[in-house]
Amino acid sequence: MPPIDIVVTWVDMNDPQWKKDFAQYSHQPGIEDNGINQVRFRDYGLFRFWFRGVETFAPWVRKIHFVTSGPVPEWLNTDNPKINVVKHSDYIPAEFLPTFNSTVIERYMHKIPGLSDNFIYFNDDFFILKPIGPDRFFQNGLPCDIAVFQYNPAWSQWYRKLKNNIRLINLHFKKKEVMKKWRHKWYTPLYGKKGFGNKLWKLYPRFITLRVHHNAQPYLKETFEKVWNACGAELKETSSFRFRDSKDYSPELFRTWQICEGNFEPYNTYGDTKMFPLMVKPLQALKAVRNQEYSLICLNDNKRIKNYEVLMQHLRDAFEFILPEKSSFEL
Repeated sequence: MPPIDIVVTWVDMNDPQWKKDFAQYSHQPGIEDNGINQVRFRDYGLFRFWFRGVETFAPWVRKIHFVTSGPVPEWLNTDNPKINVVKHSDYIPAEFLPTFNSTVIERYMHKIPGLSDNFIYFNDDFFILKPIGPDRFFQNGLPCDIAVFQYNPAWSQWYRKLKNNIRLINLHFKKKEVMKKWRHKWYTPLYGKKGFGNKLWKLYPRFITLRVHHNAQPYLKETFEKVWNACGAELKETSSFRFRDSKDYSPELFRTWQICEGNFEPYNTYGDTKMFPLMVKPLQALKAVRNQEYSLICLNDNKRIKNYEVLMQHLRDAFEFILPEKSSFEL
């Protein structure tokens, strides 16, 4: 098995320089005045358990590339040889900085110094809950993924970006040829009921959006290079968006490109992965953490969560129950 790294992104919304830059480029005095949901940036005290989960349950990870605008958590042991602190300025062109747009931070990941050819991308709200092997993410040197169509109406900015991705995909790939060449990867019983979408959209001549599991995503670094070679003009143009924009492209472009090239091994990611919207499923999330019901979970924050501080304390207690020991990433 070739070395596998993790890339994880983090933002400190309390950093004075970050707040100053945010106010300057948003033309608003504070984050709450920009029409931007601050839950995209707030740290609810669980990140140390992300590191504990990696060290305890995925010790095979070669290196963690911790991406930040500059600051690091005060408890983070940056002397740990398995961590590489990466500032945005280390890999994103200066003309696009500072940026508050996660899609810009993500699309240049292949430029991170020292990044392995095979890597997994995490947000800081994706957690590993129990032992997991490298073959969960890569098999035969290829990313494990689920190639299943799902029609997504463009009712939100995020879905509109998925539509933008697909427009580029249809310019560079022919659906009929791709699905014929990689038929065994599109029509596999491994997907279970999720695979019905492929049969449903089989006769439609063009690609539509794919189902998105919204959790840790394995990538080949070469995929990013290929997409940039083919779509560099579009990606560079939209890199000027310092904030999220409906005309932008999301990282799903790279994932979908990878799938269209057949550079993946079929895997039903929904079998051991779960996203919990904390606004509507707080008790289910707590139970899943404490009982380690999934290998990977996403704890999706929301500004409308009731009794937020109480819920966060319960989550911290649940993580402390399964990961009581400090990791070598903590001071």
